[in-house]
Amino acid sequence: MIRVLIADDQALVRAGFKMILDAEPDIEVVGEAVDGQEAVEQIKRLKPDVALMDIRMPRLNGLEATREVVSNGDAEHPTRVLMLTTFDLNEYVYEALRAGASGFLLKDVPADQLVAGIHVVAQGEALLAPSITRRLIEEFAQNAPVDRTPPKELSELTPRELEVFKLIARGMSNAEIAGDLVVSETTVKTHVARILMKLHLRDRVQAVVYAYESGVSQPGAAE
Repeated sequence: MIRVLIADDQALVRAGFKMILDAEPDIEVVGEAVDGQEAVEQIKRLKPDVALMDIRMPRLNGLEATREVVSNGDAEHPTRVLMLTTFDLNEYVYEALRAGASGFLLKDVPADQLVAGIHVVAQGEALLAPSITRRLIEEFAQNAPVDRTPPKELSELTPRELEVFKLIARGMSNAEIAGDLVVSETTVKTHVARILMKLHLRDRVQAVVYAYESGVSQPGAAE
């Protein structure tokens, strides 16, 4: 059973999501929050598997709430934050991912995609749509420093792991990476797990951010 908390300041949005999720046999809505501060308090108390977090909320916005949830969360049973936004090019996307969000969904997402997204994030994977990846790359192209010293942890990656790492940064799935490198998907999963472990990263979203911030990947290489 996947335990979900819904945080949104609009009652109709919360009610809509709750109705969809209540119809799923393996998802339980354990709480609702009307602002970021309440979301943080309820997540601390209820320890849901996934928090659907609106970006723009009163008292404490979703960005600050996510940062607090991730930094003070339970390491063994972390709450994964799935950000909700009205626009896929929201100006907060980059900072929200850096804050520790595991993915993004548009508020008008079809019901089946909402459910699928919750399952993906609950399993510890990242949910990053191609449009969001492109947005990230645009941000790096505009704001990345010209001269970056690669972190020493990168030297721990094997040549193959580095190759996989660059493909992750392009937003490719395990299946796509497997096809590109002509290896099995299981092999790719093993490489991804080792990359995240060696670089001390939580998930693929962090890997994308890390790849561009460290200079491993360049914006022009992502197309």
